[in-house]
Amino acid sequence: MRLAPELQAKLDELVIETGLTPDEVLADAMAGYVAELAQVREMLNSRYDELKSGRVEPIDGEEAFLRLKAKTAAQRNRPA
Repeated sequence: MRLAPELQAKLDELVIETGLTPDEVLADAMAGYVAELAQVREMLNSRYDELKSGRVEPIDGEEAFLRLKAKTAAQRNRPA
């Protein structure tokens, strides 16, 4: 498999750091990626089911953006 030079350099670095073979590092990375992808799919399916059943009401995109903006501003303004 051909990798971009930057990615190949990172792979080579991990091989040196971990003592694993390149195939083992890639297999480990793929296992983590697939597990994370499965988690995301499960969460999205759950959220979709909540919306479809009416347990959760959708909000307008503009309203969501304004809420996020307000929350961010509040966090920036709170004392350290």
